[in-house]
Parts: sequence; C-alpha cells; structure tokens
Amino acid sequence: MENKTRQAEIKRKTNETDIQLAFAIDGEGISRLNTGVPFLTHMLDLFARHGHFDLSVEAEGDIEIDYHHTVEDIAICLGQALKEALGDKAGIRRYGNAFVPMDESLAQVVIDLSNRPHLEYRAEYTAQQVGDFPVELVHEFLWKLALEARMNLHVILHYGTNTHHMIEAIFKALGRALDEATSLDPRVKGIPSTKGML
Repeated sequence: MENKTRQAEIKRKTNETDIQLAFAIDGEGISRLNTGVPFLTHMLDLFARHGHFDLSVEAEGDIEIDYHHTVEDIAICLGQALKEALGDKAGIRRYGNAFVPMDESLAQVVIDLSNRPHLEYRAEYTAQQVGDFPVELVHEFLWKLALEARMNLHVILHYGTNTHHMIEAIFKALGRALDEATSLDPRVKGIPSTKGML
C-alpha cells in the first residue's frame, strides 16, 4: 500500500508505558522529544538530525522501576512508524551504509529494508552504564526497531574507548544509513526486488 506522505503516527498504551510517536521520512531533522530517558532523548535527537527525519515522541513509562520498558516500547513504536511510512517501498534505494566517527570511536551501520527482520550487533563497550543509562538497552532498542520495521540491521562498532562516544556514533550512523535506504532513486521503477515485493 502506497503512503505518499511517507509519515506515520503510532500510539501504544500498556500497563507499563503510554507512548505517542510521529515520524516523517522526508523531514528537516526536527525532533520534539519527551521520553523520560535523558540519554535516549539525546540519541534520538542525533538520529533524527543525521537522518533528516522529523520525530516527535511523548512517552510516559515506569522509569521509577528502570528504563527498560520505555526504551523498548519507543523502539517498537518507531519501527512500526517507519514501516507504515514506507508504504509499499516503491522507488526506494532499499540499502544504506554509513560510517560515522565520533572522536576516537568509529561505528558502521548497514541496512536492508528487506521485510526480513534481523539484527547483527557487533559492539563491545568499555563501560556498562552511561550516567544512569544501562548500555545493554542499546541492543534492546536496535533489536525491537529492526523487528518492528522488518529490516535487516547490521551494527558494527569498529573501535573506541569512550562509551558515550561509541553509542553516539552508532545512532548517528543509524540515521545516515536509514536516510540512504529510504531515499527515493529515480532509476528505481517500482519495488526494488526481483520478487516484485518487499
């Protein structure tokens, strides 16, 4: 199904979270974020800015317990919004690849908007927390994003020493790779697959 506006809004309410998210592929890199998770807010702002996406998130979660449910459910909503915004994917490049350095760190993200969800995550960090944010939630976020967007997502952290820089490089590369994969290529006629569908 075609989505000419290439944007979507998702609402998700559970016993653990209440989230409203709006996402536009063809945006200006503008974000309006109220996640309740300061480090995630910072990363999503970088993602939107580097991907030239417009992203709005209003989230309330059980952060008095921990950040897990809120981070996971925001990723679910973002993945669903991306899938809906892409519509039938006619004319897109489909694949995206980005290397991003952040001071001493270097991250690479490779994407295939294949409708076959997979996360390949190769990252080792020097710390398990950034402030009060558990680093293990980066994997949780990326896996739920890939699953709900139904994309093949490869994340490779080549090296680094500062954990904040490492994760920042990943989210910037995610935005840039997704921008490339979702961009329209005038040479692509219809769905970019020999199967005739994605």
